[in-house]
Amino acid sequence: MSASKKSVEAAVAEEATYGALPLTKKERVWGAGDFSWVTISLAIATWAFLTGGSTVLLVGFTDGIAAMLIGNSIGLAIMAFGSVVLSQRIGVEQYRALKSVFGIVGVGIVVFTIVLLTEMGWTSLLGVLFGRAFTEISNQAFGTGFDTYGPIVTVFALLAILIGWIVLSRGPVTISKLNRFVAPGLIVVVGFMMVMLMSQNSWADLLAAPPVAPFEDEQLNFMMAVEFNLGAGLSWWPVMGTLARLTRGPRAAVWASWGGLFIGTVLAQIVGMAAGLMLGDPDPTVWMVPLGGPILGILTLLFVGFANVTSMASIAYSTVLAVKQTSGRALAKVKWKHICAGFLVLPAILSFFPAFMYEQFMTFVLLSGAFIAALCGVIIADYFILRKQRVPLRALYTEGKDDPMRFTGGVNIAALVSVAVSAAFYLWIYNPITLETLPLFQYTTATLPATALAMVLYLVLNWLLYVRRGDGAYGVPDMFAAAGRK
Repeated sequence: MSASKKSVEAAVAEEATYGALPLTKKERVWGAGDFSWVTISLAIATWAFLTGGSTVLLVGFTDGIAAMLIGNSIGLAIMAFGSVVLSQRIGVEQYRALKSVFGIVGVGIVVFTIVLLTEMGWTSLLGVLFGRAFTEISNQAFGTGFDTYGPIVTVFALLAILIGWIVLSRGPVTISKLNRFVAPGLIVVVGFMMVMLMSQNSWADLLAAPPVAPFEDEQLNFMMAVEFNLGAGLSWWPVMGTLARLTRGPRAAVWASWGGLFIGTVLAQIVGMAAGLMLGDPDPTVWMVPLGGPILGILTLLFVGFANVTSMASIAYSTVLAVKQTSGRALAKVKWKHICAGFLVLPAILSFFPAFMYEQFMTFVLLSGAFIAALCGVIIADYFILRKQRVPLRALYTEGKDDPMRFTGGVNIAALVSVAVSAAFYLWIYNPITLETLPLFQYTTATLPATALAMVLYLVLNWLLYVRRGDGAYGVPDMFAAAGRK
C-alpha cells in the first residue's frame, strides 16, 4: 500500500472516530466488556459518592437505598432510550444523529446551550473534586493545613483538567485502556470502604441514623430523594450516545450503558450515603482518610481522585464531538486537541470558585435534569414512534435546499418548543432553587410528567408542522444504516 493511500485511509478513520462519518464494524472498538468498564469507571467517581452523601440530607439509609434504586433505574432507562439506541444502531455520533430530531441548526442550539453548559459544569465539578481530594491528601500526609475551598484546590483542579486534556486529545482508545485498569480498581475501593465503615459502626446504628436536614413531610423528603437520583441518571444523556456508537452491537450498548452505570452508581452512592450518615459529612474527600486510616485512606483517595480524570475525559470527548459536529465549517480545520483545549477553558475558570460548585451541586443536577428529561421525551417520540427506528443515514449528511431534514430553516420548531414547554412544566411542578412543589410531585415526581408531556406535545406539533406536509424525511427507508460506512 502506498504512503499516500495509507495517509488517506488514516485521515478517513480519524474523521470517523471524531464523528464526521458513520463507523464501520472495524471501527467499533468496544465490546460489551470494554464498554462496561467504561461505564462503571464513569459511575464510580467521586461525584457518585457525593450524590449518595447528598441523599442523606433528605432520607435515612433504607429510604435512601429505595430512592437510589428507583431514581437511577428509571432515569438511566429514559437516558438510554433517548440517546444510546439511536447512535449505536447507525454508528453515528449522537449530535449528528439528532439532526433527524432537531434539524441541523436546532442541534446547534441544543449543544451550545443545554449540553455545553451542563457538561462544562460536570467537568468543572470533577476537577474541583480532584483538587479537594489531593488537598486533603496533602493535609493528612504532610500536615499542610490547606483550606479545602482555597487556592490549592484550584491548582490541583487545573492539574486534573490538564491531565484530562492529554488523555482526551489521544481519543477513545486511550480512554478505554485506562478504564480497564480504573474500573476494577474502583470496585475494590468501594468494597474496601464499605467493609471499613461497617467495621467501625453497627448495622443497627446505620439503619437508625436520621437524615441530616429533612423537611417535616416524610413523603416529600422521599420523592425529592427519588427526583435527585432521577436527575443523576438522566445526567449521562449528553455523553452516552456518542460513547455507545463505539460498541459492536446494540446489546453491548444498551445493557452495558444501563447496567454498568446503574451498578457503579448505586454501589458508590450506598457507600457515600452510609458514610454521610455515620461520619456526618456527605463529602467523600473529607471522610475517606479518617475512614481508611492515614495510609490506606490516602491511597484510596488518591485512586478515586485520579478516576475523576478518566470520567472527565469521557465526558469531554462526547461534548467536544458535539461542538465539532454542530459548528459547521467554523471548526472544520481546527485540530482535535485544540478544540478539546477550548472546551476546557470554562471548566478551568469555574475551578477558581470551588465552594460555589459544591454548594450548588444538588440544584445543578436537578436543573440540568429538567431539560434533559424534556430532550429525551422528544427524542423517544421521534425515533421510536414517528420514525419507527428507521433514520435515512444519507439525509444526516445532506446540506442546503436538498436536505430532507431541513424542517424550518434547519430548525425543528416542534422539537425546541416541546423541550422548552416541558422543562418549564418540570420547574412548575418542582422548583429546585426555591424547593417549592405542587401536590402532584409527591406521586409522580417532576421528571415523569415532564417527559410524558414532551412526547405528547412533540407528536402533536410535529404532525401539524411537518409530518402531514411530508417534511422531515419521515417514512423514508433506512437503506444505509444497517451496513454503515463501507
